[in-house]
Amino acid sequence: MKFYKNLYIGETIHKPDKIIKKLKKYKKQPGIYVIVYARDQNQLEIYHSLMLQQWFYKENPPAILGIAGSQYEAFALIQKIAQEAVEATGQADLTAYLAVDDMASFK
Repeated sequence: MKFYKNLYIGETIHKPDKIIKKLKKYKKQPGIYVIVYARDQNQLEIYHSLMLQQWFYKENPPAILGIAGSQYEAFALIQKIAQEAVEATGQADLTAYLAVDDMASFK
């Protein structure tokens, strides 16, 4: 599983390092949502962390851009990313703004 270098963290997330460790080990975290880059569709998606328990995600680890404590908070993070993209580039192309195609953006 790869994590964005400048990972977006929701306000209700108090120990992101601990959550990241658990996500990497595919441990259950019922109150966590992640913002993922969907390579095949070239867009951002919100997944409940329990969705990462499926065998597909263990064989095809996702690229995680953000961690939130609720679905609402995940939407707010995507809104924040969109605002940053528009301010920086004048466009709402989030994947281009985040440079998610460049795997050097992930650790």
